Amino acid sequence: MRFRMLILHPFSPLRWKIVQHLLREISHENVVLLVNVHINLVDMSLYLAFDYAEHDLYEIIRHHRDKVNQPINQYTVKSLLWQLLNGLNYLHSNWIMHRDLKPSNILVMGDGDEQGVVKIADFGLARIYQAPLKPLSDNGVVVTIWYRSPELLLGTKHYTSAVDMWAVGCIFAELLTLKPLFQGAEVKATQNPFQLDQLDKIFKVLGHPTPEKWPTLVNLPHWQSDVQHIQGRKYESPGLYNVVHLSPKSPAYDLLSKMLEFDPRKRITAAQALEHEYFRVEPLPGINVFATGQPGAVNYPTRPVDTTADFEGTTLLQPSQLVNSGNAVANNMAGSHGMANRSASRPMHMVGMPRMPTQAMGPYNMASQAGMGGGTNPGGLPLQRGVAPQSHQQQQLRRKDPGPGPTGYNPPQQKRRYG
Repeated sequence: MRFRMLILHPFSPLRWKIVQHLLREISHENVVLLVNVHINLVDMSLYLAFDYAEHDLYEIIRHHRDKVNQPINQYTVKSLLWQLLNGLNYLHSNWIMHRDLKPSNILVMGDGDEQGVVKIADFGLARIYQAPLKPLSDNGVVVTIWYRSPELLLGTKHYTSAVDMWAVGCIFAELLTLKPLFQGAEVKATQNPFQLDQLDKIFKVLGHPTPEKWPTLVNLPHWQSDVQHIQGRKYESPGLYNVVHLSPKSPAYDLLSKMLEFDPRKRITAAQALEHEYFRVEPLPGINVFATGQPGAVNYPTRPVDTTADFEGTTLLQPSQLVNSGNAVANNMAGSHGMANRSASRPMHMVGMPRMPTQAMGPYNMASQAGMGGGTNPGGLPLQRGVAPQSHQQQQLRRKDPGPGPTGYNPPQQKRRYG
């Protein structure tokens, strides 16, 4: 049996709370499934086992750029993007921000019943965000720099799920061009979210933001202080459409430009993006992004796995233990509420495999984190009640992302993979 493993070391109550109240409740066809949890009580390590997936977007993009030297076909791009948005809409509809969307965290299933299905993975920075009790900036720097939105770079104290949509826009552009859209160099010696080179890369493509187009810009700390004199800089933008090689009148460009809107209040939501014209014109998106018979279809190599995983000395927590432990914590917290069943999935104009049934999701009774007081979520949907995660035959070890470097993709490093 192969599985995808995320190792948390050392084990901490905060990270356990994430497992109990977030990962175990998530159940959606486009979100990775937590299968089981192992704890090593000797070194207090926590092993989280997830769905197995042979591919991720980082490797798919790299394969097209470095191996086959051809763009990803339109059907695959559209199918990847639709399923990513479908999973993200589910998360946002349940008040969850991912906060670290990037190609290496978007998995794609290989052979089997879910062949070609996208899975959003790596929830290490995810959090519930309805009515937070304190500024989210207290959580520290979030989102890998190339996919970090301008409001985060300029030091906003409060932000919304719009930060995820900016990252999706960057991923969309990368699927089209096979290279990162905003490839800034990160100053790693500071916890300051301000990154001048990254902002410079954004402004060179999209132009300079103005208070007229983004009224709350003047309230952002690093725009106000303007230590680096960014307000006075002049940028001659070539136009986003020239960078991504799209017609400015095309549905693809219209969707991308709405994802990369400077003002987060004007940025398109995942729910709105799923209804965009781009997904209603040929080629229609499919549930199997690798469906054969499409122009430019490619056979992608699977990633090698390491079979040296040793679970000796660990304790396997059964699903019932996860559920019971989580409920015990939740029942001791104030602000619990119940809402009607409702699926966050959207109908899809697709080809290929039939759509899989979507599991629902349980509500979070965590007033200290969510600050929930009723009402509806960003998608206008009530929070969902759910079922316990089901067993999965295939799981996979989490692949570490080599991460952005100052001059482009770093060469892939050798990482341990378990299988």
